[in-house]
Amino acid sequence: MSALTLDTTPTILAVGTAGHFASLVVPELAKRGAKVRGLIRHTEQSYQVIKNGAAEVAIGDITDRASLDAALKGVDSVFYISPAAMPNEIEVSKSVVNAAKEAGVRRFVFSSLIHPIIGAMVHHIDKAPIEEAILASDMEFTFLHPAMFFQNVTAVQLADIAKGAVFPQPWSIETRFSRVDYRDVAEVAAIALMEDRLNYGTFELSAEGHLTGKDVAALMGEVLGKKIEAVKVNPEKPADLSKDTGDKKQTSPMQSMFDWYDHHGLVGNSLILRAILDREPRTLRAYFEELAAKPAQIASAALSNG
Repeated sequence: MSALTLDTTPTILAVGTAGHFASLVVPELAKRGAKVRGLIRHTEQSYQVIKNGAAEVAIGDITDRASLDAALKGVDSVFYISPAAMPNEIEVSKSVVNAAKEAGVRRFVFSSLIHPIIGAMVHHIDKAPIEEAILASDMEFTFLHPAMFFQNVTAVQLADIAKGAVFPQPWSIETRFSRVDYRDVAEVAAIALMEDRLNYGTFELSAEGHLTGKDVAALMGEVLGKKIEAVKVNPEKPADLSKDTGDKKQTSPMQSMFDWYDHHGLVGNSLILRAILDREPRTLRAYFEELAAKPAQIASAALSNG
C-alpha cells in the first residue's frame, strides 16, 4: 500500500489576474512551480487565467468582503495591484490588507508606483497609506515601485501611430521619463513571492534610459522605418479634467498628473531591477520591435503611409 502524499505547496492569491498587468505575474509564478489562485470578477475570465498558469480561480470582488474572505481561505501569500482608477482606492486596499491579515496570510507583495510621495499626483500619493497599512499588518512584505509601463503602448496604438506618423501625448514632449516592461516587474513579483531575498524590501523598478516624447517617437520611427513626430495634444475630453466647485474651478487628479509630467517628468534608476534579475532589463526598443512583429496591422499601416 503506497503512502499518502499531501500537497504542501503554498497557495498564492493573485488579485485581478484577468487584468492587463496582474495577468503577467501568473505565468512567472507558474514557471516557478507555484500554486496560484486567481481572483477574478467574472466566470468567463476563468479559461484565460487557467491558461496563463493558475491552478484555480476564485470568483469575487475585492469590494465584497465575503467573496474576498472566501478567496483568501488557505492562502499563504498575496500579490496585489490596485485596479486602475478605482474609486476609494485607499479604503478598498486597506480592506484587502486587513482581510489578508485576518486570514493568516504570511506574505503580501504590493505593486505600487514609482515615487509614491508625489502629492501632486493622487494615484501616486494614494499608494503611501496602503503601504503604511501593510507595514502595520506585520505580514512579510515587498513593495514594488515600477516606472511608467511599456505596455501603456499597445500594438493597436502603434499601428495608429504608424498610420498617422504622429506620436501624441497629453503632456510635454520635452520632459523625461523612465519606463519598464511590466513582464520584468512580474518576474520580480514572482521572486518576491517565491523566495526570501526580497522580503521586507522596497524596490524602484526601471529599465535603462530617461526618454522624452521626442526620443520615444524617434525610437518608434527607427523600428517602423518611417519618421514619427512627437506632438503634445490636448486631452480628448478636457471637461473631465476639472470640475466647477462654485467659487473656483478645482483641478482634477488627471490634470494634476499632466501638470506634473509637463514640468518634471518621472525618472528612476535601473540598477535595482538589473541586480534583482541578474540580467539587463528589457528595452523599449525590443518592446516596440515585438509589437511591430505582430499581425500585419503594423506593417500595413506603415506601408500605406510610407
